Amino acid sequence: MGRAELAASVQLSVRRADESVSEDLEWSSAALDWLRTARPWRTFRWRKGQKHYSGTYWSATVRDHVIYESRLELARLLFADFAPDVRQMVAQPFLLKAEVKGKLRRHIPDYLLLTDDGPVVVDVKPRRRLELPKIAFTFEWTREAVASRGWQYEVWSEPDPHELENVRFLAGYRRDWLFDPVLLEGLRALDLDGRTLGEAFRLLPEQPRPLVKSAVLHLLWSGRVTTEMGEPLSAGHVLKRSA
Repeated sequence: MGRAELAASVQLSVRRADESVSEDLEWSSAALDWLRTARPWRTFRWRKGQKHYSGTYWSATVRDHVIYESRLELARLLFADFAPDVRQMVAQPFLLKAEVKGKLRRHIPDYLLLTDDGPVVVDVKPRRRLELPKIAFTFEWTREAVASRGWQYEVWSEPDPHELENVRFLAGYRRDWLFDPVLLEGLRALDLDGRTLGEAFRLLPEQPRPLVKSAVLHLLWSGRVTTEMGEPLSAGHVLKRSA
């Protein structure tokens, strides 16, 4: 089936912000504004002995909780929250239906990310499962459907472990209201480019060292400065001015 033929058969169902449901909408013309504020299509329950790890994550980007159904999905949320180009995150944003190879197929993507470069539909799956025929087939037709709207489609698997640990650590400093604006402004007024983390922690000696350290790490989380994330963070990491 060609992309145009597939796109013509795709329908979308979405749960709106007021919990009303709109079903079997034409995929190509479904309003992005509806999806931006969509509620999760599927809800989940916690139960003793369940094999997956579900929960909610408070996102600094959307300033609200976003659900996840596995630790891998939580990792994807952390990376999305850390990314400066992500403006909105929607969990289980819609149900897709499509006629593919003579059968009606259904799929609920894990996330919709609204970025500076446009919408990104994300499915999260462990790398070891990507070659399973059923999963590969579902992701293939979903990719074609998403591409028919000019959107990006991403299948996300396990990230670099050091990068994940660094992002998870910095996420502890994501709540901006916990930091003294005067202290943050004092750090922003200094040239942090080329300084090590250890040097930055010793700036503003008139301020308590733990508060300065926390504020530097908040600036790193919020993208005011960057550093190499592929190895465990240390006092020797060199800071760079954000582009």
